[in-house]
Amino acid sequence: MIKIVDNASEKRDIARKILEALPEWFGIEEARENYISESAEQTFIASYGENGANGFLCLKETGRDTVELSVMGVLKDYQRRGIGRRLFEKAVAVAAEKGFSFIQVKTVQMGRYEEYDRTNLFYMSLGFKELEVFPTLWDEWNPCQIYIMAIK
Repeated sequence: MIKIVDNASEKRDIARKILEALPEWFGIEEARENYISESAEQTFIASYGENGANGFLCLKETGRDTVELSVMGVLKDYQRRGIGRRLFEKAVAVAAEKGFSFIQVKTVQMGRYEEYDRTNLFYMSLGFKELEVFPTLWDEWNPCQIYIMAIK
């Protein structure tokens, strides 16, 4: 089941549970805590199964016409089952409903880390296109790749 979560405490609890279980992507404590904290104020979409939340996605308004997929995670045991795609489809529907024209996402540039290569391929499979790479936005070891997609 995919649903929008409105309660700030529930948002933080879900984000913490999932992000802490994914250290390959969210192993930097300061960054992870920022994602958790900021999730409380963002549009928060969660996936639920028999054992509670198994994935989530947050949308952050970044401009009059653009929303950012600011953070997303699916527990490892539930990856490659279509949950991320369903979360994203709901996010696009919500963004379109709110009148946004574009959705963007930032990730580590392809070719740096295997985990992030899979992330890049996932975003491209959703229809994202490369916009730009910022070599030092985060740091020199993690060049920031920005993808963008028009919302139809």
